[in-house]
Amino acid sequence: MDNNFYTNEEIKKIGFKHIGVNVLLSRKASIYGPSNISIGSNVRIDDFCILSGKIEIGDYVHIAPYTALTGGTAGIFISDFVNLSRKIEIFAISDDFTGETLNNPMVPDKYKNMTNAPVFIRKHVLMGPGSVVLPGVELSEGTLIGAMSFVNKSTIAWKVYAGIPAKPIKDRKKDSLKLEQEFLREKGKLRE
Repeated sequence: MDNNFYTNEEIKKIGFKHIGVNVLLSRKASIYGPSNISIGSNVRIDDFCILSGKIEIGDYVHIAPYTALTGGTAGIFISDFVNLSRKIEIFAISDDFTGETLNNPMVPDKYKNMTNAPVFIRKHVLMGPGSVVLPGVELSEGTLIGAMSFVNKSTIAWKVYAGIPAKPIKDRKKDSLKLEQEFLREKGKLRE
């Protein structure tokens, strides 16, 4: 048994809104407000990840070390077959940094102007290390975000994006859709 991950019994005691089967959750991950977090099946969340606010994670998802998901009340919604690489930050809530308001969680809301908008990460999205996603963004199916990219606008399906801000640079192949069907058929989750 690997002591780096919580046991199934320990995970159930954390108090998640929903928890699937075959979930690997690092003992070094930080979970804030687990009653607002749903985790599907076959999910791995590695060391030093931070999950806070409303978050829904689908099946067959990997969240690599040092990734932070800040769902706020609007939420982060991660579909199946998603891979979030190291040191990614995804925000469904953010302060106003124009200088017109005060910032940070220790300041009462009446002195702040928060952006609180859901983030949707659709099936087969891959994100490279060090990338940032802002509130209100949808990463469409099959989107690939290159390393160190800043995503402040929604993407077009099956495109590769990179840069600051992220821009489409080329198309992405859709072979993973066929492999998904084959994989699910073998697992008995897809009927002929």
